[in-house]
Amino acid sequence: MKKILVLCTGNSCRSQLAEGYLRHFAADKAVVYSAGVETHGVNPRAIAIMQEDGIDISGHTSNRVDEYAGIDFDYVITVCDNAKERCPYFPTKAQKFHYNFIDPAKAQGFEEEIRASFRAVRDEIKFYCSKFVAEHL
Repeated sequence: MKKILVLCTGNSCRSQLAEGYLRHFAADKAVVYSAGVETHGVNPRAIAIMQEDGIDISGHTSNRVDEYAGIDFDYVITVCDNAKERCPYFPTKAQKFHYNFIDPAKAQGFEEEIRASFRAVRDEIKFYCSKFVAEHL
């Protein structure tokens, strides 16, 4: 079984969305973790926006990347430029992938505009994760 780590800055939105979709699409083909170079807590809007698509991430926790230093990952996916630049070295054979998704937590405006930003990023991450699983698992 493959081990996947998804990294972003605060492990609150983008990496949480990706963890949820990778778990969904990979099913029993992979164990999926997410972490941040910092921890900001799981964003309640991320939980709500995933629930709209039938994915429950309400039990996820916000973790720092150093918590997983002892795991020999097969894949490490960074989902923001900041995490890619700050990602610590892992003594592993992990293949590294990167895609810089916009941070929906920085969206401003009325609640519906903010939710629209979350949905747009969610849908981009869903497509990316579906494609990743199809190509690598």
